[in-house]
Amino acid sequence: MPEQENVLQRGLRNVYLDRTKSSFIDGKAGKLLYRGYNIDDLATFSSFEETCYLLIFGKLPNQNQLHDFESQMRENRAIPEPVTEIIDGIKAAHPMDVLRTAISALSAFDADTEDHSPDATVRKSIRLTSQASTIVTYHSRIRSNLDIVPPSPDLNHAGNFLYMLTGVKPIQEDIDLIDKDFILHADHGLNASAFTARVVASTRADIHAAITAGLSALKGPLHGGAAEGVMKMATDIGNEANIPDYISSLRQQNKPVMGFGHPVYKTVDPRSLHLREGARTLSQRKGRPQWFEVLETLIDVMQPYAKKGVHPNVDFWSGAVYSLLDIPEDLFISIFGLGRVPGWAAQVIEQYSANYIIRPRLQYDGPTDSEYQPIEQRT
Repeated sequence: MPEQENVLQRGLRNVYLDRTKSSFIDGKAGKLLYRGYNIDDLATFSSFEETCYLLIFGKLPNQNQLHDFESQMRENRAIPEPVTEIIDGIKAAHPMDVLRTAISALSAFDADTEDHSPDATVRKSIRLTSQASTIVTYHSRIRSNLDIVPPSPDLNHAGNFLYMLTGVKPIQEDIDLIDKDFILHADHGLNASAFTARVVASTRADIHAAITAGLSALKGPLHGGAAEGVMKMATDIGNEANIPDYISSLRQQNKPVMGFGHPVYKTVDPRSLHLREGARTLSQRKGRPQWFEVLETLIDVMQPYAKKGVHPNVDFWSGAVYSLLDIPEDLFISIFGLGRVPGWAAQVIEQYSANYIIRPRLQYDGPTDSEYQPIEQRT
């Protein structure tokens, strides 16, 4: 007999499956909290390392705790040689494919892999946050036939990322921009990648498996790919005069305007506001102010859609910042992932602490009376 019809919650939208203390989103008010702290305060006053500590440990550190945490981050930047050899062998692949493959491979060389205790999971969370940056920069250098840049003990996480990527010690303004970007991407409720990481963690798989799964979900263009699309769109537009016709054409084709709209926020994404001024000054410093002007005009042209809840999201200005820093476009999603690792880690830790295997169901609507036929009788 057919299965009894049930009410479907497709996409699990607005379905609450557990409680969390990691992050909170009020989509109507445009509010985002990490562990109760407003993202506006964290983006303005905090550092990525301090935000990592907050997410992983559940509280802001004092001076000594932050110093020790920063030291641990610096000490764990290296990746084992066998993992670099794997990266060498797949250097032609997309950076996200390389990142998730290398993160998975790290589990084979981590002494704590099978230890799911809170202390061991914290140690792995710190290592993975540090090592992920090294994976991305190592791969970016070797695929371009450039010399590998060793980590700098004198730079914070954001500064070291830029240094290992470019081979040039970055100026403080650029470090601050990437640091802020990492903070803004660090956690964001039960999105597709966080949900994926939690599902894997709920099976009691190790955190490397959960982070790998989160990265796999993030790669999808409906989740992590919008920043890359923003600058492609700006390039296609060319100059401000072309914007109205460009937007009209997209709307007629029922195509999205990249960097606008969010499934949760019905007002301005609070994260989008924190990179705008940095993008403006960066565009002037780089001698490319036209890109900032195009994006500003684009926001103005899109104002009529704001009444429908379509506002710039975090990817809008982050894509501009990455592009102005001359970061290759196919690294944009990976940078999103680098910022999100501590958030996934925090949610995995939380999942382990009060675990219940996540096992939703599907409504079956296929046949129920099919008769098996020998292969020679099939048409």
